[in-house]
Amino acid sequence: MPSTATSEADLRGGRPALLRSPSLGLLNAGLWLLCLGLVLVPLGTVVLHGALSGRLPELAQPDVARAAWNSFASATGSGILAVLIAAALVLLIEHTSLPGRAALRILALSPMLIPPFIGAISWTGLFGPSGMINSVAQDLLGSPLWIIYGGDGVIVLLALHSYPIAYLLIAAALARIPAELEEAARASGADSRRALRDVTLPLLKPALVSSFILVAVSNLGDFGIPALVGGPERYETLATIAYRFVRSGTVENPLELAACVGGVLLAMTALGMLLMRRFSRGSYSMETSYSAAELVRLRRPLLLGGLTWGFVMGITVLPLSALLLQSLLPAPGVDLTWENLSLQHFGTVLQSRWTAEGTQLSLGLAAGAALITGTVGLAIGTVITRTSLPGRSALRTTALLPLAVPGLIVAVGWLLLAPHLGLYNSPWLILCAYVMSFLALVVQAIEAPLRSTSATLEEAARISGANPVRAFSDVSVRLATPAAAAGALLVFLTAVRELTISALLLAPNAQTLGVAIFNLQQAGSYGPAAALSVLVTVVGLVGMGLITSRLRSR
Repeated sequence: MPSTATSEADLRGGRPALLRSPSLGLLNAGLWLLCLGLVLVPLGTVVLHGALSGRLPELAQPDVARAAWNSFASATGSGILAVLIAAALVLLIEHTSLPGRAALRILALSPMLIPPFIGAISWTGLFGPSGMINSVAQDLLGSPLWIIYGGDGVIVLLALHSYPIAYLLIAAALARIPAELEEAARASGADSRRALRDVTLPLLKPALVSSFILVAVSNLGDFGIPALVGGPERYETLATIAYRFVRSGTVENPLELAACVGGVLLAMTALGMLLMRRFSRGSYSMETSYSAAELVRLRRPLLLGGLTWGFVMGITVLPLSALLLQSLLPAPGVDLTWENLSLQHFGTVLQSRWTAEGTQLSLGLAAGAALITGTVGLAIGTVITRTSLPGRSALRTTALLPLAVPGLIVAVGWLLLAPHLGLYNSPWLILCAYVMSFLALVVQAIEAPLRSTSATLEEAARISGANPVRAFSDVSVRLATPAAAAGALLVFLTAVRELTISALLLAPNAQTLGVAIFNLQQAGSYGPAAALSVLVTVVGLVGMGLITSRLRSR
C-alpha cells in the first residue's frame, strides 16, 4: 500500500480529511475573502449606512409608513393565498388519481419560469381597463369585471407567481408521510376525507407554515409587480418607494434614505427566516423508508380533473395567450380579428436601437455572471461537501444568504459601495450585484448531487497514491462540473431577464432587456412591451427546457 494511503484517523464522517493540504487551505481562505467582499460587505454597508445616517425617523413619514404597511399586507396576503393554491394543487395532483397528473404538474409549476414583471404585463392584458376579459364584460355587463390595478391586484399576482415555491415544499413534505398512517386510519373506519383531515393535513402543518413564511419573505422585496400593477393606483411598497427615492431626484441624499428602507426590509427578512428556522426545528421528523401513499381514488375524476385543469390553464396559459395577442394587436381594446393581427410590434422591437443595446448589455452581463458564479460556485460547492476544512458550514451559509435577500437590498448595497470602488454608473457594478444574487443557484445545484455521492471515490484516489489536491481536482471537481454547468446556465437565463437590480444600478443612458420592457410598459407602449416580453419568455422557456433535459440525461 502506498505511503499516501488514507488511514482510518484521516476519515471524518465518510470524507477524506483534507485539512493538512496547504493548497486547499489557501483555496478556502480565498473563497472566504470573495464571499466577504461580494456578500457580507454590501449587506453590512446597507445596515451601517442606514443606522448611522440619522434618517431613520424619516421612515415614519406618511408615505413611507404607508409603503411599509403595503409591503407587509401584500407579502402576508400573497403568502396565504399562495399556500392555499399550492396546498390544493398538491393534494389533487400528488395525492389523488387525477387524470393527466404528470402534465398538470409541469403546467402548474410553469409560473416559476416566467419573470414576475412579464407575468404582470400578461395579466394586465386580461384585466386592465382595456383588457380582453374586461372588454367582453363591458359589452355584456356594462362594466369591467375587475380592474387589476391596485393593492388587490398586487396580492393576487404575487401569489400566482410564488405558489410554485410553496408547491415544491408541500409536495416534498407529502412524499415523506408514511403510507401506513393513512392506511391505519382507513382500517379504523375512516374514509379518504377523514384520513386527509385527521392524518395528512396535521402532518403537513409545518410545511404549510414554512412555505407561507418563505413566500411572504420572497415577496417583500418584489419590485416588478408592485411597480406595474400598483403604480397606476399609487399603491407603493418599500421596494417601489426606494426606487422612487433613487430615481426621482427630489429627495436629498436619496441613498441614505434608500439604505434605511433596505435596512427595514432586511430586518423583516431576517425575522421571517428566523421564524421559519425555529418552526422547522419543531416540525415532525418522519422516516423516509416507508412506502409511498396509495393515490386516493376520486368518485368523479373527470369532473374534478376538468375543474383542476381549467383552473391551472386559467392561471398559466390564459395570461400568456393574452400577452401574445397583445403583441399582435395594434393597441389595447382593438377588436380581435384576423385583419387586426400583425407582427408590427415584433418588427419594431427587433429593429430598434434600444433593443439591440439592451440585448447586448443583458447578454454580456448574464454571460459574465454565469461564468463567474459557475467557477466560484464550483469551488464553494466542492469545498463545503467534499472536504473537512474549517468554516465550511459558515461558508455555505454566507454563499446561500443572498437567496433570502431581496434584490432591492442588493442593489442599494452596491450603490453605496460604487463611489468607493469607482464603479458608479458602470456595468461592472451590475455584474458584481448579479454574482452576489445568483451565486447561491450554482452552489445549490452542486451541493445536492455531491452530498448524495459516496466519498469512496476520493478515498480510492488517496489509496492509489494521489495527494489531497489531486484527489480533490480529479474526483470531486469533475463530479461537480456538470451540475455547475447546469447551474451557470440557470444563472444566465435568470440574469438576462432580471429587473430589480438593473433598474436601480443602470446608468441613465443604458438599459437591459428587463428595464427596456419595464420602461416601454410605463411609457404606454403596450404592444412593443408585450412583443419583447414574448421573445424573452420564449427564449427563457426553451433554455429551461435545455437545462431540464441536460439534468435528466445526467
